[in-house]
Amino acid sequence: MIDAILPALAAPLRRWLAAQPRQYKKLFLVSFDAVSLVALVWLSFWFRLGAPFMPNVGQVLIMLAAPVVAIPIFVRMGLYRSVLRYLPERAIWTILQAVTIATLVWVSLAFLTRMTGIEGIPRSVPVVFWILAAVVVVGSRFGAKWLLSDRGSRHDGRTKTIIYGTGEAGRQLADALRNSTDRHLVGFFSDDSTLHGLDILGLRVYSPGHLERTLYNLGVNEVIITASNSGERRDLVTHLGSLGVRIRILPAIADLAAGKYLVSYIREIDIDDLLGRSPVPADLQLLRARVEGRVVLVTGAAGSIGSAVCRTIAELRPSRLILMEFNEHGLYQISRELRERADFPIEVRLGSVASPDFVDRVLGAAPVDTIYHCAAFKHVSLVEENVLESVFNNIVGTHVLVEAAYRYNVANLVLISSDKAVRPISVMGATKRWSELIVGHFAGKPGPQGETRNFSAVRFGNVIGSSGSVVPLFKEQIAKGGPVTITHNDMTRYFMSVREAAELIIQASALSQSGDILLLEMGEPIRIRELAEEMIALAGLTVRDDADLEGDIDIVVIGPQPGEKLSEELFYDPAGVTATAHPKILRGRRIGGLTSDIPTQIGKIKAALVGRDEAATRRILFDLAERGVEGIGGRQSMNS
Repeated sequence: MIDAILPALAAPLRRWLAAQPRQYKKLFLVSFDAVSLVALVWLSFWFRLGAPFMPNVGQVLIMLAAPVVAIPIFVRMGLYRSVLRYLPERAIWTILQAVTIATLVWVSLAFLTRMTGIEGIPRSVPVVFWILAAVVVVGSRFGAKWLLSDRGSRHDGRTKTIIYGTGEAGRQLADALRNSTDRHLVGFFSDDSTLHGLDILGLRVYSPGHLERTLYNLGVNEVIITASNSGERRDLVTHLGSLGVRIRILPAIADLAAGKYLVSYIREIDIDDLLGRSPVPADLQLLRARVEGRVVLVTGAAGSIGSAVCRTIAELRPSRLILMEFNEHGLYQISRELRERADFPIEVRLGSVASPDFVDRVLGAAPVDTIYHCAAFKHVSLVEENVLESVFNNIVGTHVLVEAAYRYNVANLVLISSDKAVRPISVMGATKRWSELIVGHFAGKPGPQGETRNFSAVRFGNVIGSSGSVVPLFKEQIAKGGPVTITHNDMTRYFMSVREAAELIIQASALSQSGDILLLEMGEPIRIRELAEEMIALAGLTVRDDADLEGDIDIVVIGPQPGEKLSEELFYDPAGVTATAHPKILRGRRIGGLTSDIPTQIGKIKAALVGRDEAATRRILFDLAERGVEGIGGRQSMNS
């Protein structure tokens, strides 16, 4: 009853005070302190004497001296500068200091009056006065804060929020959000057992051991995670996702310090947060080495990888950027985006890398320093159904581009390869292995002056959100209400974010030597089923299974698709992998095997394509891909 009456009574006063000018509010507070301090001295005498009394002239002067002494001290210590609505709890210490100093000065003045003949005060009165003044001055400030900030009202319409983490980031966030109009903070979760049951910034700290019960008892709608470790963050998201609360995340403290976000900025959990990877800051020197001040060409510039590489390059000030792409609309979109922020020439070249005349015109128009070859058909099942077109684009296109780059004396070329090139069983993987061998063939071939080109390949796994990734498919299926389809409960894949992949590709090009295969460290493989479950949880839904028949989304196993492996590998022989100067970039064995046989094999594959002989194309494709590569051949099936 009282909880309902107090806000109703306070509302008119709150509105009246809020409408007053700040100077009036300050004058009211000073007046309140002056009257209160006089009254508190009189009360102190009353408590000391045990009954009301009539002060004499000397005692009246001493009473009036209390505000005369205290208010200048309060002004000096900033008690009238703070906006009471946003007064932090740490202001209590400042107020107590001000009251203590004012009391000591007033007591000194009071006892000094005995030397001038005016009757002083009993020695216990200052102690009582200090206690009463501390309570009243602190209480008046925080009572005004409660009144002005409407903290006494019900929290209807506000999201009940709890912060996971009591570190510096969590405390700063709580301080920034405590007066939020759309969130009502109810406490912290902390893994530090010594803090459980204590209060931080006036908010209770709870144990994660009773996570579900605490969320239910407090009626929490939202949990904000402040953990910076990506592995810990992923575990928390997985656990919280099944509890029916909204999950938010605080950006990394380094981003806050860099001014990218305000400390009160809370972002939605992104699929990248599920990767469990710890990103390493990009090395600016490595990023600039092959790009800054150079003419750079990107093939497949409108694709998911190609466009991310272009965006990263655009931040590194090349002298010119050439975008090569077969997709007209995609090329238009990426070129328009880049031209809005670039202060260097951007050229667009619409055409296929498999067209020798087109590639010759592009490379012959002006010298090119660096090529990032991202153009390829990458969707495994589509490539499996369209063998001839995919082999033509991925293999013949790579051969045309690399051969032209060799003839036109391009200094650096980087092929974007795939983990599916290792012991390939899919057409897409085999075409990527062929592409690596093509690059290796020209990397070891001396130029007219005996020089070698820095032609290399960068191999990595799946990129979150790319055209061939399961993530867009899962998002679409979840949006439609399911079911989410997976091919095998135990299937795993490597994943990384598209921005991290783009930055690592460019850094890898600076670390490469001609003929290298550089491997991007992908972390631990992720089970596709777990990824599906976590994406469903992020959507605020639950999985329908035997344990929860009332769940929202079914996960259906549809069986392996053509060309799919149960798990992928980044290299044939782990013993041949060495570290580089970058912790996320590894060096595999040099591209070897049958690179000297490439011209003959290219002739065979072209003849099979001209004859539209899919069987012969497959046979030639896998014959070369399986022989003599990095020392080990052979296919891997779904059951291996």
